[in-house]
Amino acid sequence: MLSTRTRTYLILIPRYATRRTIVNLANNSYQLKTAVNVSYNSLVSPPSSLSHSIEQAFGSRSDSLGIIIVRDLPPEYAKLRERLLKLAHAFAQLDEPTREKYADAKSRYSFGWSHGKEVMNGRPADTLKGSYYANPVIDAPSVHPGLLEAYPEYYGTNIWPKDERGIEGFKSAFKNLGSFVFDVGVRLAAACQPFASSYLTDSSLSLSNLISSQTTKARLLHYFPPSPESPLPAEDEPIDSWCGFHVDHSLLTGLCSALYIKHIPGGPPEAIPSPSPSSGLYIRTRGGELVKVTIPPDCLAFQTGEALELTTAGRLRATPHCVRVGAGDSAEHVSRETFALFMQPDVNQRISEAETFGEFSKRILDDHYNDVNVQ
Repeated sequence: MLSTRTRTYLILIPRYATRRTIVNLANNSYQLKTAVNVSYNSLVSPPSSLSHSIEQAFGSRSDSLGIIIVRDLPPEYAKLRERLLKLAHAFAQLDEPTREKYADAKSRYSFGWSHGKEVMNGRPADTLKGSYYANPVIDAPSVHPGLLEAYPEYYGTNIWPKDERGIEGFKSAFKNLGSFVFDVGVRLAAACQPFASSYLTDSSLSLSNLISSQTTKARLLHYFPPSPESPLPAEDEPIDSWCGFHVDHSLLTGLCSALYIKHIPGGPPEAIPSPSPSSGLYIRTRGGELVKVTIPPDCLAFQTGEALELTTAGRLRATPHCVRVGAGDSAEHVSRETFALFMQPDVNQRISEAETFGEFSKRILDDHYNDVNVQ
């Protein structure tokens, strides 16, 4: 548990203001700080002018955040995001036997539904969130049968709900949003190339080619509301009360702004603002500061993963992050819906002297699913 003394956090504000402001909320001191953000239009045109912004976001300076926000997205993004995140909530309302029909033990729950299977930071299996995994770019990868057998976590076939009332259009909504985020991510990777080339152990590698693989994986997340088993948190709740501190094992991860839904039993679900100023995503800067990240609903964020850290021999570091519930009575009956896209190389790509991406991934998955029966 964290100390009950006053804590200082940085709230990431993705706009151009450069001044800092101290805000006191519920006996906590929050420091406001500007985030690095770039326009989508600058990714579509020759992106050479973005080098400074990318270095600010992803570099190794102590104040680098390891995250960048892309604004001015095409107008269809807002509808794609809202549609899928509402379906995440709807899927979670299905009864447990129905949800479990779409779980896939042989892939270590890396396709379809996963709940209560993942172990995070040595804690008991995580029941605070449920996830739906799929590759939004390719339904069935075309690889050698030996790879299919060796890496079912990446080269399995997508699993989609069939004829379930209330989640009509789930497959198309998932694939449409995932493909949109992937396209933006590839453009951003191309813009990062001039900066990243000097850090890559093999400067001939292309980031956009590395992530244009058959291992792309999207994760649709539903964070369950507080319950008798997981009651509303106190003011001194851990920062990682909804999801433990970790780094992604991707090269680059695309993130949507979360959607909060209040659903009182017997009533209709309603999208609401964040129920607490302390609820949401937190990261640690390269210098170790704790930062609360706010992603505007009409923007995407991209952060660095551990595969990039290994590919650059530690010169570009992964971004540690977690999710906090946030204390307050208004959090009752409120769930959090979000979407992450993990962009990474194929399993045979060597990312360090010691490991390929596939070998590295197996090691990470062994840590998180060490007791899962895959028979």
